[in-house]
Amino acid sequence: MSEQISVVIVDDQTLVRHGIRSLLELGDITAVGEADNGATAIDVITETDPDVVLLDLRMPQFDGLWALEKLREKEIDVPVLILTTFNDDTLVLEALRRGARGYLLKDVTVDQLKNAVHTLARGGTLIAPSITDRLLRAIRTGPSPIDNGATPIQDLSPRELEVLRLVAEGLNNREIANALHLAEGTVKNHVSTVLLKLGARDRTNAVLRALHEGLLS
Repeated sequence: MSEQISVVIVDDQTLVRHGIRSLLELGDITAVGEADNGATAIDVITETDPDVVLLDLRMPQFDGLWALEKLREKEIDVPVLILTTFNDDTLVLEALRRGARGYLLKDVTVDQLKNAVHTLARGGTLIAPSITDRLLRAIRTGPSPIDNGATPIQDLSPRELEVLRLVAEGLNNREIANALHLAEGTVKNHVSTVLLKLGARDRTNAVLRALHEGLLS
């Protein structure tokens, strides 16, 4: 993307925030705000209206899960990328249930982090490309990752399943349309049908339920 992408960095460690900022701002990503806990994050996000939020889960007082819940209550629809440690599988799953668009481990490379920011900024999700085996097992063996998980899912057509796989890979509607040689409007209709059949409120929840039900490998 040629235009600047604005981000807010939320982490309770000052050195981590400054390190992420210095690495991201070498290109077309600009940090427009920082916060050291969830409560401050809500204020900064409201003031700056960023394209993407980078959110740590483990913070004192108001943690990442609290921030995600507050964003949902206030109907602030901003893509949130969780930055977490390897041992946070349960927290990551709960964060995705609460609206996070994806996650990365904190030991990722600079290029992986930048690519993730770009993916979320253009409307994609980031679950399948970075998913750990442990998190996948947690999704598949635990309760349904969506609130209405008791509702039976409807069978997806081969085309709908193909679209869902590309959604899981982080592609937005335009990119899926290009990959499948379809009109963007057709892809949008397929995505809407997939959400309906899976009983999911958004793309992330659709991928989570598909993983839970074994629809995606």
